[in-house]
Amino acid sequence: MDNSGKEKEAMALLAEAEKKVKSSQSFFGTLFGGSSKLEEACDMYARAANMFKMAKNWSAAGNAFSQAARLHLQMQSKHDAATNFIDAGNAFKKADPQEAIKCLNRAIEIYTDMGRFTIAAKHHISIAEIYETELVDIDKAIAHYEQAADYYKGEESTSSANKCLLKVATYAAQLEQYQKAIEIYEQVGTYAMDSTLLKYSAKDHFFKAALCHFCVDMLNAKLAVQKYEEMFPAFSDSRECKLVKKLLDAYEEQNVDAYTDSVKEFDSISRLDQWLTTMLLRIKKTLHDDESDLR
Repeated sequence: MDNSGKEKEAMALLAEAEKKVKSSQSFFGTLFGGSSKLEEACDMYARAANMFKMAKNWSAAGNAFSQAARLHLQMQSKHDAATNFIDAGNAFKKADPQEAIKCLNRAIEIYTDMGRFTIAAKHHISIAEIYETELVDIDKAIAHYEQAADYYKGEESTSSANKCLLKVATYAAQLEQYQKAIEIYEQVGTYAMDSTLLKYSAKDHFFKAALCHFCVDMLNAKLAVQKYEEMFPAFSDSRECKLVKKLLDAYEEQNVDAYTDSVKEFDSISRLDQWLTTMLLRIKKTLHDDESDLR
């Protein structure tokens, strides 16, 4: 389907919207319904933006939504302005990630000003995801996940906050910020073990915390495992706990083969994901300077 017609229509609407804005600013315009002209202009910008979207001209769509948002702010329609900034951000995501982040940040400012922290948190996650996938700036992704978690906590949405914090812990451990990761895994694990629905996931959090301890110091890891078993007796029976204990024994004996076999045995039943593989390899390298893979 040829969308060039849609672009032409959109351009005509933009020109019309600009005329409305200019006439609303003239002396007579302000006397005779300046604000209604601005409302019409907003509507035209939004319609133009949607036509640009149909033509897959994402930058033009983002710009038109931004124009509508700025006019809404001028008219003190904060909610509509925020909605249009989100629309602009979503359009820019496909063409200009940095511009998308600017628009989403503008929307977040409006939502926090209005006390809408849950919505602000959701859009901080969107920004974090752009930093993760498009711009690959992990430090900034972490900062936005932490901000989202803070807002969720303030609104008593603990499980949403924990989802964000687990993202932070995953990246913190990868960046060798082990203490930060340990604190999060222990906090989320403790929350999970007291919840009927989440109890089963507690062992995974304690397992990850133990591996982070192990990356720092073997004795710390040993003490941490004992602490987790006391806190959460079900952890003792888990395959994860048994694996950490086998790895600790292998480490004490400086036995690389026993270490590798224990990991292989675990992996044959529960596939290791990339994060676990990375952590287990880091520990193995401290045990013996051996570059071979775990599998």
